[in-house]
Amino acid sequence: MDLIIGQKQAGGAAAEGAAAAMIVDGDQKTFMQDVVEASRAIPVLVDFWATWCGPCKQLSPTLEKITRAAGGRIKLVKIDIDKNRGLVQQLIQLGLPLQSVPTVAGFWQGQIADLFQGAQPESEIKRFVEGLLKVAGGAMPAADLLGEAKAALEQGNPQEAAELFSAVLHDEPENPEAWGGLIRALMAAGQEDQAIQALAKVPAAITDHAEVSGARSALTLAAEGRRARDQLGAFEQRLAADPADLQARYDLATALNAMDRREEAADALLDIIRRNRAWNEEAARLQLLKFFEAWGFSDPATMAARRKLSAILFS
Repeated sequence: MDLIIGQKQAGGAAAEGAAAAMIVDGDQKTFMQDVVEASRAIPVLVDFWATWCGPCKQLSPTLEKITRAAGGRIKLVKIDIDKNRGLVQQLIQLGLPLQSVPTVAGFWQGQIADLFQGAQPESEIKRFVEGLLKVAGGAMPAADLLGEAKAALEQGNPQEAAELFSAVLHDEPENPEAWGGLIRALMAAGQEDQAIQALAKVPAAITDHAEVSGARSALTLAAEGRRARDQLGAFEQRLAADPADLQARYDLATALNAMDRREEAADALLDIIRRNRAWNEEAARLQLLKFFEAWGFSDPATMAARRKLSAILFS
């Protein structure tokens, strides 16, 4: 497990070196070249800070971290306002609000595209940078890797997908899509024990994210499904003898889901809800919601079953 998450792409050291070169200290003499001209090729973040500013000391390391993770797709220029008062006054006259620091401005094509003031959590800064890259027609490297990983998983290459998801986690250890994808990829590769270990390593801040919850539900259902699948014939026989045997119908749904017969699994639970919504403390509805999490809310089987569930509940 640790080996999977610790893997890096070939050339990673070179990429990190290139990213580090995109972090520079700027001043009035170099502002046009470092910021305005450079922004005609790539987005440029300008961090206006001061040595006496406490929030600046919190913000700057995060900006540097995200810039390195961008792998050369953005540039960070740091401006000490006390050493560059003339530049600051010129920018204030142009409308840039530099009366307080930290202020971070995003430049693209020689113009300010967006800005924010004050210390922000890493997630918000990341969204700011992603928005700036989107304006420039680009994206963070992690977004590209996530797309490749999802494609590999859909194409039946779970080991390749796991390596790509792990590469994302190397730079973004709190990326919920990458954690959810890694867990699903390990399951698809038949490495369920490693998937369980991966789930245990998910950072606390994102354990309730939909991507992680969905992977957790998929793991739980896989274990339940193995037990139920071996008794599929017995459940069918019980239902043939007594269609009102709701426990048999519930167990049958679990077995069908384990066999990836999603529509049939959902229909079995929906039938229980039609017959007795409150059965076993609404176990059928709760299991169906767990199916939705595991399948993904955009899955065709999920969407079809959600429509049927709504029709039952609101009829």
